[in-house]
Amino acid sequence: MNLTLDTTLGTILDDPKAKALLDKQFPGASTNPMIGMARGMSLKMIVSMPQAAQMGFTKEKAEALLAEINKLA
Repeated sequence: MNLTLDTTLGTILDDPKAKALLDKQFPGASTNPMIGMARGMSLKMIVSMPQAAQMGFTKEKAEALLAEINKLA
């Protein structure tokens, strides 16, 4: 499966390898107390939020994460 910016965060969190890569690039992301509210959001939606930019989660970083995850498939 080729993940894109339209992929939901929940899809990434449900895949143990993808989740590990998420936590590698963004330590503690999967255990953040607010993560439950974002599970149904696409990465595109998340990177458009000012809070994501404050945490360093930019479109470029999301694309880099997706590239790493897609290499695993």
